[in-house]
Amino acid sequence: MNLQVDHRLGGSVTVSAGRIALFTYVYRPDTPRLESPKPYLHPIRTLAGEQVSLYRPHDHVWHKGIAWSLPYVGEHNFWGGPTYVHGQSYVQRPNNGSAVHRTMDRLTGSDLTHTLDWTSEQGDPVITERRRIGWAVADEVSWVLTFATTMTNVSGATLTFASPTTKGRENAGYGGLFWRGPRSFTDGLLQSPAGVGGDELRGSRGPWFAFRGRHDGVDRSSTVVVVDDTANPHHPPQWFARTEQFACLNPAPFFSEELDLAAGDSVTFRYAVVIADGDHGDAGTEKLAALGAEALS
Repeated sequence: MNLQVDHRLGGSVTVSAGRIALFTYVYRPDTPRLESPKPYLHPIRTLAGEQVSLYRPHDHVWHKGIAWSLPYVGEHNFWGGPTYVHGQSYVQRPNNGSAVHRTMDRLTGSDLTHTLDWTSEQGDPVITERRRIGWAVADEVSWVLTFATTMTNVSGATLTFASPTTKGRENAGYGGLFWRGPRSFTDGLLQSPAGVGGDELRGSRGPWFAFRGRHDGVDRSSTVVVVDDTANPHHPPQWFARTEQFACLNPAPFFSEELDLAAGDSVTFRYAVVIADGDHGDAGTEKLAALGAEALS
């Protein structure tokens, strides 16, 4: 299947399969400072056109489809909103940084690469990032998004990547590649290699996690699978995954283990996201995860 790429210069890239816009990658967003501006993918759709992402939900307005979001990079918050402080809950601080697009280095029919500057709320340099996003149709019901990032510490001091759990909040280790699903997916099924269930799976480790959800208005289901690359730090990660209050998947590399990045050093992460029409059952979802692993090989 041929995919079409529409580049809105200076703003976004949309990739379509026929009449269906599979996703829009907004690389220069108009985001309020308190939401820690950063690129995001939304809307995201299946090959049949079902939307599987949510943008600025009222409960967490900094959630935006799929985004590379980090709540603690040293003293900086690149997640959005207030910062968790043990004993004080969440406190709004002047630390909402931004990940700002600098240059589009490559754009083809199957991938893009661009450079970003991560800066503090006060405008000081923190990180330089080189990011690649790829896309391909896998079969008649699924397509695969790949995401790779190399982050270089340009702050002049060691940066510690952390999560609310490493700061004292139990089972809240979010941070990294974060997907927020549509409202109708609430109370859907989570699946990992360890089994199928609900929020009790949050915090468990695995090379991949899946979300099997249903859509309002139509008698159809969709599946989203996120696969962690075997070379990622702290692989296999603990997962911040929810279904009872809202749908999300997040392979969280700093869930309970912080990572120190010395000045001038770099760290790389890679992921695959499989977007599929239908609920494929337990065995079929495992096959979807294998498609994602293959895309990373």
